[in-house]
Amino acid sequence: MTEPRRIEGGASPEDRLNDRALYFNREISWLAFNRRVLEEALDSSWPLLERLKFLAIFHSNLDEFFMIRVSGLHEQLEAAVTERSADGLSADEQLKTICEIVRRDCALAVSTLTADVLPGLREKGILLSRWEEIPSAARRELTGYFENVVFPVLTPLAFDPAHPFPFLSNLSLSLAVELSGKDEGKPFFARVKVPPSLPRFVPVPGDGERAEFLLLEDLIEAHLSSLFPGMKVRGTSGFRVTRDADFDLREEEAGDLLRVVAENVRQRRFGAAIRLEVDSRCPETIRDLLSKQLALDPEDVYAIDGPLGVTDFLALHRLERPELKDDDFLPGSRAVFANPATLFDAIRQKDVLLHHPYDGFDPVLSFLEVAADDSDVLAIKMTLYRTGPDSPVVAALARAAENGKQVAVLVELQARFDEEKNIQWARSLERAGVHVAYGVEGLKTHAKIALVVRREGSTMRRYVHVGTGNYNTTTSRVYTDLGLFTARPDFGHDASELFNFLTGFSKRTRYKRFSVAPFSLHEKVVGLIDGEAEKAREGRPSGIVAKMNSLVDANVIRALYRASAAGVPITLAVRGICCLRPGVPGVSENIRVSSVVGRFLEHSRAFAFGAADEQEIFLSSADWMPRNFFRRVELMVPVLDPQAREKIRQEVFDPLQADNSRARDLQADGAYVRRTREPGQPRFDAQEAAFDRLARRGLRAVPEA
Repeated sequence: MTEPRRIEGGASPEDRLNDRALYFNREISWLAFNRRVLEEALDSSWPLLERLKFLAIFHSNLDEFFMIRVSGLHEQLEAAVTERSADGLSADEQLKTICEIVRRDCALAVSTLTADVLPGLREKGILLSRWEEIPSAARRELTGYFENVVFPVLTPLAFDPAHPFPFLSNLSLSLAVELSGKDEGKPFFARVKVPPSLPRFVPVPGDGERAEFLLLEDLIEAHLSSLFPGMKVRGTSGFRVTRDADFDLREEEAGDLLRVVAENVRQRRFGAAIRLEVDSRCPETIRDLLSKQLALDPEDVYAIDGPLGVTDFLALHRLERPELKDDDFLPGSRAVFANPATLFDAIRQKDVLLHHPYDGFDPVLSFLEVAADDSDVLAIKMTLYRTGPDSPVVAALARAAENGKQVAVLVELQARFDEEKNIQWARSLERAGVHVAYGVEGLKTHAKIALVVRREGSTMRRYVHVGTGNYNTTTSRVYTDLGLFTARPDFGHDASELFNFLTGFSKRTRYKRFSVAPFSLHEKVVGLIDGEAEKAREGRPSGIVAKMNSLVDANVIRALYRASAAGVPITLAVRGICCLRPGVPGVSENIRVSSVVGRFLEHSRAFAFGAADEQEIFLSSADWMPRNFFRRVELMVPVLDPQAREKIRQEVFDPLQADNSRARDLQADGAYVRRTREPGQPRFDAQEAAFDRLARRGLRAVPEA
């Protein structure tokens, strides 16, 4: 990214805001985020297994980026789409830039793994060894494992005039084997797939004092003669293919949405090849053969000087080596939920705000489990986007239906890469008697909301939970999110109306308290921003503080530029993509953008408009992106309880602004600069500060650096 060219002053103010120089490229901004993840892996202050985790996340993120975003750019090229990105780049120009950045960052990631993290782990007794490094006695045992376990599931596939080129599934790891007969004549090519059904890290027999592993592909390579008897192995190298994993669902043609989504998921592994990763030792002849058969250009081939598929290295993070990981912590518990018998009384008395993972997820589970067994609860309605394995949420909903309650669940079948799990949950819930709906045609349901209808004397009372994150017990421990419990009648009314829209034919687009996409959310956000600009122009106190995952929508960015030009102080915490360019004189000089990448993934979305006592605070399921505003069902709700608002200020907004450890500030040229401490200034990590607040529950703060 470069300095923005000077914005000419002759155009009208609104025309100036359309200048492409004011907008960062979405894809390049995402790569900058992934670079920040990589930088955490470079940071030696993290324990070694945490650094390994960041490397695995970096590579996992990159896989998804190629499967979805890069594949989309290739599709634009094939369709001869002439539309340019917000910053004026064509699809071809974006692909060239992506290629340069990915090659640079991957080289750094691999060298960090092979020259820093793995040697460091070796010193701590966690070894990733090569076949030739292993003692002969251990090799004999590994050969037995190969013959008894690995060999039976291997299927070598030849490629010659009598054998077509084998299919290479998405993200599969394979060995390319070059062979010749005894006469050393014309070489042959074969592919051996490294079976994903077996552990990639094969334990090396030893004395138990250290954890030594051999990669499965290295074990296979050492025994290739067993697969090709009578042939000479001339060379071998690993390779990995990434395919287009995005698909467009024509819902109007889908008579059975469940069946159609299931079929599309099965087809995902057959998408067009997008990227070929090869071992750096792979001969040009093999690279050319693979590229030709996969219809890939040279710039789509990435030579890796180290292990492929580093995402799999998360398996090592699961080793029981606590001294090489972050300290364990126990989430805090909310006293108002201490007694399940009085849970509804507590919510009825006042709103309750949870800040995960510092506040545990158990209150959310208790809310559903108590409702499932409470004889006065008549109905439960809920949205499910990503639920995780063995979900206690699903179990509670099924039990509620079995207990005779009316249970309606909106299961989003098109939650990318979770489709198969959600199909399984949908079928499981249907078998339990739950009314399952699959959403609104043409829209993904991304809103996070649960509604419990309870009979209390002669009245019906509605209890609502709304959140910024999924009903997922796994991610609730590693994502920061906000959740709000309330029994306010207007929230309950809006929740009922929203579920009528999701499961029936309600056409309601306006609500008492809720702002709902795709109807009113975009208008509401822009209106709130414009309202602060108007205050500033009138000389009244104003301000905007917003935390989200991504900022892409051009209309919202223009509104923020107008507010900045009017004098509104704007503080944005945007973890991932940010297409807004801060610090441009006369346009965005009053906007500060930062990103925090730390132990937990900053996932919560919270927005504040106004100054001091007049501040309005909202939590939402939506980022400020076109897809959230116009192609999804999203929800934003006001936080009305004074204590809940103060909790968000003290635990979310203020710490992120004060962070001088993990925060990076976005510059006008697109660079992210890590904040540094002034001499004598104490270290402040926003996430560790949350642990400090919970210290009375036995948590340890990170010592001063």
